[in-house]
Amino acid sequence: MITIKTSTLSDGEFNRGVFATRDIKKGELIHEAPVLSYPNKEHELIEQTALADYAFEYGKNHSALLLGYGMLFNHSYTPNATYDINFENHTFDFYAYTDIKAGVEILINYNGEVDDNDPLWFNKDYDSEKDKTDC
Repeated sequence: MITIKTSTLSDGEFNRGVFATRDIKKGELIHEAPVLSYPNKEHELIEQTALADYAFEYGKNHSALLLGYGMLFNHSYTPNATYDINFENHTFDFYAYTDIKAGVEILINYNGEVDDNDPLWFNKDYDSEKDKTDC
């Protein structure tokens, strides 16, 4: 159903993204990503590494890294997928938010809600610096 390929949206070292290998219907389960959780107090250590940009909130007292393909979905403010946290199974369950055609990159909104257009954490510093130079 899904595979990892080069993405034109990512500018990281590997430029990876998750792509549909077949048509996926709206509401269909795409992927169950197992959770590797850790207490929030340990997140200060994670923030000193490249993993900080891949961590998810996992309840009130924990953060999580996702295994499987969970950390490889790229961001869009107009996503074609969404996710639910499944605390009982300790997974993030990714679902098609729209019909997705084979070959299309599967995208989620990193803010957690499909209609949340707030600036992303990794763009806030850039936007603040840009505002200073625009004055």
